[in-house]
Amino acid sequence: MKLKRLSDRIWYYPYEELRDRPNLGYIKGDSFSVAVDAGHSASHTEEFYRALAEEGLPLPTLTIITHWHWDHTFGMHSVNGLCIANSKTKQHLSEIRDKLRKEGTAEFINMHDSIRREYSDDKPVIVTLPEIVFDKELLIDAGNCPIRLINSQSPHTDDSTLVYVIDEKVLFIGDSNSGEFPGGSKRRDLCEELVKTISSIGAEICLEGHWTPDTPDGIIKDIMS
Repeated sequence: MKLKRLSDRIWYYPYEELRDRPNLGYIKGDSFSVAVDAGHSASHTEEFYRALAEEGLPLPTLTIITHWHWDHTFGMHSVNGLCIANSKTKQHLSEIRDKLRKEGTAEFINMHDSIRREYSDDKPVIVTLPEIVFDKELLIDAGNCPIRLINSQSPHTDDSTLVYVIDEKVLFIGDSNSGEFPGGSKRRDLCEELVKTISSIGAEICLEGHWTPDTPDGIIKDIMS
């Protein structure tokens, strides 16, 4: 699979439905590069890095996590550099790490066909925690490339981080616009809060976790559907 380019500074490694692999984002600053989400497993992360190498792009030195779910985080142990997430994401990852250590991985692997496919060759399930933690909002400058990290309300999880690349007007929203796992229900109040946040940012392109790029209006329509 090849990288897709969104703007002068932004690429993404496309999602895959079979193994429920999300889009992995890449932001190239003048000083360092940043990834958005770490992948479903080490092999997912490694495929992403090979795609970067094919384009002559340096590995990210910082990986931003949009929320704690396994398909976005269980590749964290294999990333280059450091990971950053909000404090609730760290808490959830700590809890699932402790649960897997105590009870083993069988229940997790058998939770969904996509997980069984991802770990079909007996890859180890490894959960690590972010080295950098923030609350509410954080501004990072990757070198003439300011990036806002925004902890937002979401119907999907209680730990959603939106990633806005200001000058490129590109917003990574993770799975924040999706329903609650596994039932898919959406609390109306949380949807409305997410819509307010997205509307206030000023993005022109949004990239969600498991779909193609869209406009903010398209994302908002989906959230409220």
